[in-house]
Amino acid sequence: MPKLVVRCFTLSLDGFSAALDQSLENPFGTNGIQIMDWAFATKTFRTMFGQDGGSTGTDDRFAATADVGIGANIIGRNMFGPVRGPWRENEDWKGWWGPNPPYHTPVFVPTHFARPSIPMEGGTTFHFVTEGIEVALERAFEAAKGLDVRLGGGSNLVRQYLRAGMVDELHLVLTNKLLGAGERLFEGMDSISKLYECAEYTPSETVTHVRLCRRS
Repeated sequence: MPKLVVRCFTLSLDGFSAALDQSLENPFGTNGIQIMDWAFATKTFRTMFGQDGGSTGTDDRFAATADVGIGANIIGRNMFGPVRGPWRENEDWKGWWGPNPPYHTPVFVPTHFARPSIPMEGGTTFHFVTEGIEVALERAFEAAKGLDVRLGGGSNLVRQYLRAGMVDELHLVLTNKLLGAGERLFEGMDSISKLYECAEYTPSETVTHVRLCRRS
């Protein structure tokens, strides 16, 4: 049965997935991008950006398999871009990634503001869903055609799906970076230990990979 999964969701040592003051120049907030150092050092990510080299150990294994078996993605509006409120003059914005985003699947963006779908290069099409997270998930599963759906950031969107009991599995990457403030993934959630159990705990030289699965 297809699952809703979170993969390579990176957290600072103090539990933040992004710092404060997200902007066009700082998509992870001020100094927040440092929590992604582990990923940028891998062969998978360097290849994605047209660069040579990169690590090929534990971190690269998780990065390389993050999209295996994924037929559609769901991301929050903040992950799509720094635009707030109605689109209006910001309708030319098509995401952080340029003409060929890394998803290569249909991507569903829950939002309060309607916008036409945006087809991109490489098989990615952004669809904007105003009917809520449940409808976004229904449409994603339909588009995935039997494959899993990957749930991306930010923390607020993942929390919404967690509270709704819809997330089957979370792969978290725990770093040694401190952000001090920002977006906490488990803010206000006291039921995680009741709903999930740790199925995998794999340290690398730089981070620790943790996989949480829903208790049966």
